[in-house]
Amino acid sequence: MSSDTTKATDSAAFWENHYAGIDPQWGTRPNAVFAEVVTALAPEPGSGDGGRALDLGCGHGGDALWLASLGWDVTAVDVSATALERVAAGAAAAGLTDRVHPSRHDLARSFPDGAFELVTASYFHTPVEIPREQVLRRAAEAVAPGGLLVLVEHASLAPWSWRDGHEDVTFPSPDDVLASLRLGDGWRTERCLAPERSATGPGGETATVTDNVIAVRRVRPH
Repeated sequence: MSSDTTKATDSAAFWENHYAGIDPQWGTRPNAVFAEVVTALAPEPGSGDGGRALDLGCGHGGDALWLASLGWDVTAVDVSATALERVAAGAAAAGLTDRVHPSRHDLARSFPDGAFELVTASYFHTPVEIPREQVLRRAAEAVAPGGLLVLVEHASLAPWSWRDGHEDVTFPSPDDVLASLRLGDGWRTERCLAPERSATGPGGETATVTDNVIAVRRVRPH
């Protein structure tokens, strides 16, 4: 695991408490919506070193471990040390330690260096105030030419959500999220939609939920 660049913050405290209180196996499989988008739009992890991927807010590493199994070299970022310890353990169990690199960041304060062929943020929501749009714009800046930015976000609440005051929560549309990135020229929109799906909660309960799905590609210069 990389050196800790995160001091104690409200965000770190919240997510440490969150992961300490849930089943370590929760979230260790890839999100089905994310997997479908990547399979359709980036089926090959690249050539040479296999392609670099950046997973922001990786949690227990379901997406990161799946990407690594396909050949991606994945930097898996979270603010929770507990979550990252579980990602590292999952990578070791799967024989993927050479392709999964847990890295602890409070993304409101620090961000991984480098450019990546795939940058993803799945359900990058938090009750702690952070400059979310700024972080997602920084994520777009980290995409290499020809690479993809994939965002899968909540567009509705599941019954098991950690949020309080459910009745007051509103979500932006996928178009709103896309506009907030302020991408300008040099990008092509691959997906911008809000599909429904059946989701399963940590206690095995199920519900129909809606996701925002945004996938944009940085166009290679001519």
